[in-house]
Amino acid sequence: MIEIPSLRPETRYGIPTSDLLLFNRQYVVGYSYLFRQPRWAMQVVDESTKRHDEENFDRLDNFREDLRVPEKFRSTLADYRGSGYDRGHLINSADRKGSKIINSETFLLSNMSPQKPKFNRKIWLELEDAVRTLANMKEYAEVYTICGPLFKIGDKIEAIGKNNVVVPDGFFKSVLAERARPRAKNQLAMWSFEIPNQKTDKSLRHFLKPTADIERRAGLQIWDRLRGEKSDKLKTKKGKMW
Repeated sequence: MIEIPSLRPETRYGIPTSDLLLFNRQYVVGYSYLFRQPRWAMQVVDESTKRHDEENFDRLDNFREDLRVPEKFRSTLADYRGSGYDRGHLINSADRKGSKIINSETFLLSNMSPQKPKFNRKIWLELEDAVRTLANMKEYAEVYTICGPLFKIGDKIEAIGKNNVVVPDGFFKSVLAERARPRAKNQLAMWSFEIPNQKTDKSLRHFLKPTADIERRAGLQIWDRLRGEKSDKLKTKKGKMW
């Protein structure tokens, strides 16, 4: 059976399950009807998607509902207004400046999760910057990322707005990098992070986790098209910052 989503470059190494798949020009979202936000979002960063200096327009900031999501499962601008939470991007706008429409798509609410301001504007931003640095290294040809919210099972749930957008306890991001000149034993490199949705003064390396641990915590299969013993070992290693 042919898996149509596998035709998208972002999904080359796997695509987790979700209630609704949303295909945008340069990223893919797996949307959760229950949580009223992305379950995950994935992208690839390569020469065709990296930020270009000649694209000097400012980020568009045109936050809006995603009309592809059934209305009863949608989040709205009103849900976030006065909540004390940022509309936190999963796929950031800074690297999506190939055109105004590409940048605009990152402001769909289907790409947003409730994030505490001191999380969104500090450690989450630092992680986005770190991935950008990795993608610009000559050692790597392509960098894939998947990220999403995390929820504590059994804890009291906090939700915002009349649509009850559930506030995540934390967020994960897994980064898979393909080397430009593959080595026999190390064609791919992998790093995964789990960060609480709160202010922190700790460094990014403090939040590194084995990808297998992230899968159990998130209830998702990540990079599930990787096969073999080497791939299994990649998922069980914590890894070191680049």
